[in-house]
Amino acid sequence: MTNGISPSEAWQRLLEGNARFITGDSVHPNQDASRRNALVNTQNPFAVIFGCADSRLAAEIIFDLGLGDVFVVRTAGHVIDDAVLGSLEYSVSVLNVPLIVVLGHDNCGAVTATKDAVETGQMPSGFIRDLVERITPSVLTSLREDKADVNDMVVEHAKQTAGRLLESSRVISDAVDDSSTAVIGVAYRLKEGRAQLVSSFGSL
Repeated sequence: MTNGISPSEAWQRLLEGNARFITGDSVHPNQDASRRNALVNTQNPFAVIFGCADSRLAAEIIFDLGLGDVFVVRTAGHVIDDAVLGSLEYSVSVLNVPLIVVLGHDNCGAVTATKDAVETGQMPSGFIRDLVERITPSVLTSLREDKADVNDMVVEHAKQTAGRLLESSRVISDAVDDSSTAVIGVAYRLKEGRAQLVSSFGSL
């Protein structure tokens, strides 16, 4: 256990906040001036959320959190690059965060663009092409399993991204091995507002 909270306790806290958000009973904790002042020289987040950059996926809102509660990293389609890995390694090795959440969502534009590229053979231009190339393995895996709906691909991509973090980072994989950190894949439903666990590495 690190940071005074276990991976399972961190996930339970996120689930409780998400339940309040779903029912419209958010309490908006840790968002006042005293909390702001208390965090000037320190931070102690209990989870890191590596999510899609989509405007509908604001982590502190959907999990009913406030300042200093979570360390957040976001890219379109939660695509991994060196900056992402460095940010996540910092959260684990310096901030001692016990839980990494890979947060995908239905109707994801990046996954949809990748699905279209795979089906048509037409790749987008510019750096969007790089995003599509990095998401393609998840789309192909989903298709091989006869799951052609984009939201099935979203789930697969969250699972694969979580696994890839461990494959790519020795810092993260070691933290999972010694049970100080867990890595989970989560799929968020836009209409319902629910965050659902789809995969986990480490003890929850």
